[in-house]
Amino acid sequence: MGIKGHMSSTALPLQAHITGIVLTRNGQRLMEQCLASLSFCHSILVVDSGSTDETMAIARRFGARVVENAWPGFANQFTFAHGLVETDWFFILDQDEICPPALGQRLQQAVAQATRHTNEGSHAPVAFSVGRKSWYFDRFLQHSGWYPDIIARVFRRGLVSFSQDAHIHYHPQGETRRVGAVGEELIHYPYTSFFHHLEKLNVYAQQGAESLRAHGKPGGIAKGLLHGGGRFLRIYVLKRGFLDGKAGFLVAVHGAFYAFLKYARVLQASWGEPFNHH
Repeated sequence: MGIKGHMSSTALPLQAHITGIVLTRNGQRLMEQCLASLSFCHSILVVDSGSTDETMAIARRFGARVVENAWPGFANQFTFAHGLVETDWFFILDQDEICPPALGQRLQQAVAQATRHTNEGSHAPVAFSVGRKSWYFDRFLQHSGWYPDIIARVFRRGLVSFSQDAHIHYHPQGETRRVGAVGEELIHYPYTSFFHHLEKLNVYAQQGAESLRAHGKPGGIAKGLLHGGGRFLRIYVLKRGFLDGKAGFLVAVHGAFYAFLKYARVLQASWGEPFNHH
């Protein structure tokens, strides 16, 4: 079924059309639910970076425009996708996220209103942020620094840029306004297992270490222990992770390990090269 088969019955004026953008690689786990939740969008753009599963086939069944581009990092991939957008607005949805219908309707209305104000010469936001709730282990986290998770996801084309250190950052060229109430948040399923979490943690820790090194910031074992311990206390105590049960404790431990690895990996070593020791 194409995207038009999933379109909302509430038509947007042409100038308020939204493109849903999904960056993906081997995202078949939630691709159907992810794309179906973009029914409020006028079109869907899927930028794939080398999937070997059914991701692209699923995307084409939903009538999405599928473009392949080798992975250059989040910021560069978003910049690439941004250049392919033909509507005035675009909405970013991760391959492991679902946008509930109520939030989609809110975004429709917000974008239409902002477009109308812009056309009338009135002040209007150029970006909208939404809430997100994430499932970890056995529940949606309500504390631990994971909720409420407010992130900018809707942007006016040509009025945003992207950068990256350990994480992606969005830079709207104007006002960002919050959309959606409690219960109208993106639904996020970031991990499938402890192994999956550690795989991602390993990548983020490496990116964080490289960013620290590039900015001339010192690392080391002591700093890793200090920051790791501090991160555990912040997540589990200050952010009340203990109220999230086992999931909160596990999140705090993994967060501490990430912080330790990030600072420890700033250290340089030969790792045995050139392998001629006696």
